[in-house]
Amino acid sequence: MSNKTILRYSANQRTNHWLVAILFFMAGLSGLALFHPSLFWLSNLFGGGTWTRILHPYMGIAMFVLFLGLVFSFWRTNFFIANDRQWLRRINRVMVNDEESVPSVGKYNAGQKLLFWTLLLCMLALLFTGLVIWRAWFSAYFGITTIRWAMLLHALAGFVLVLSIIVHIYAGLWIKGSVDAMLHGWVSRPWARKHHELWYREVTRDEQPRDVPERPLTKKG
Repeated sequence: MSNKTILRYSANQRTNHWLVAILFFMAGLSGLALFHPSLFWLSNLFGGGTWTRILHPYMGIAMFVLFLGLVFSFWRTNFFIANDRQWLRRINRVMVNDEESVPSVGKYNAGQKLLFWTLLLCMLALLFTGLVIWRAWFSAYFGITTIRWAMLLHALAGFVLVLSIIVHIYAGLWIKGSVDAMLHGWVSRPWARKHHELWYREVTRDEQPRDVPERPLTKKG
């Protein structure tokens, strides 16, 4: 049984994820080109300043629409449970790869759930503020004060989104097997049981839980 793998992400989910990732980098680079004159050279990647201004909002809209596909796929598994609060209290054990001493979690741990909701809030903020400052279509309906506030909030949401994605990439590389799951869709049973035991027991019908100490374990030496 330990040699059998478990499907973590379907082909549609993986394709959706990587399309969002590509659009994120394209929208991010074009946004940086428009953010400050010192970064305007990035506009050469999109055919110059005019094309960058034209393409940026459309790439943002496409990214948001595709991101909604991920939201519809994963929102049910990103609600917080009691174990998540205990997991956060013992996150220091997770950071030293001692997950045996933290409570079991479902398909996503508390850190991943926080990231999911942060990404959703940032995406919504970028969408609505982006519409306000989209000169070709909507900015004429708003006053200059509203546009200025929207530009500030747009930049702030973009900054938080970039930081969140950096954390997402780092965590994916740090937890061995996470990137392979999004590339190929499958994970091993030992990986699933170690990192997401409640989800492992749900999909395998394995009712035998691992023992979790009441207090964090300390390592000698």
